[in-house]
Amino acid sequence: MISFIHVSKKYEKDWKALQDVHFRLDRGEFVFLTGPSGAGKTTVLKMIYMDERPDIGEVLISFNKDLAYRSAETSMSKIQMLRRRLGIVFQDFKLLPDRNIFENVAFALRVAGYSSKRLKHRVYEVLTLTGISHKAKNMPHQLSGGEQQRVSIARAMANEPYIILADEPTGNLDPQTSAEIVKIFQNINASGTAVLMATHDFGLINSLPYRRLMLNRGTLVNRDFI
Repeated sequence: MISFIHVSKKYEKDWKALQDVHFRLDRGEFVFLTGPSGAGKTTVLKMIYMDERPDIGEVLISFNKDLAYRSAETSMSKIQMLRRRLGIVFQDFKLLPDRNIFENVAFALRVAGYSSKRLKHRVYEVLTLTGISHKAKNMPHQLSGGEQQRVSIARAMANEPYIILADEPTGNLDPQTSAEIVKIFQNINASGTAVLMATHDFGLINSLPYRRLMLNRGTLVNRDFI
């Protein structure tokens, strides 16, 4: 579904963010992307939703024969179509502070043209999936960090993505809340959605039997060291 083909990327002052990264992620997988801070995890995720492009190599994304994307394509319309097929979860939640929880999740569905009835059903469906439907009318500042992350996950699931990309989703949370959030991702994966989770929490990684991609200074040092 997602292939990195000998991808390299440099930033300012010749900082090598990625060096000859080569791997594949298949449909329905749950994969940890791990390594210390600054290893290149966020750059890998940005390559998938095409916020960054390789200097060398290529990223290929194929959901089916009619939905295929290449990093060499620069059309913004194609990138927008791709992002509608992805769910993205950030460490700092990125909720809209002036809208309640229902509207935060509904926002992307309105853009996608959902009818009012279908939109309401889908919003409450994903809020229920993440255990936060009882806070639908609350504002983001009224929620704890763990609750806000649940909303962020619900928002990422709203468009029924093929894959969830999670960038350090438990980084700001206590261990118990982190475990609850990871369980939500496991349930999402069990329903058929692929999950790629970037984290440097080795305690979490070692407690779960999923494939791991380890980065160190931009180099993929081990594709699977279970």
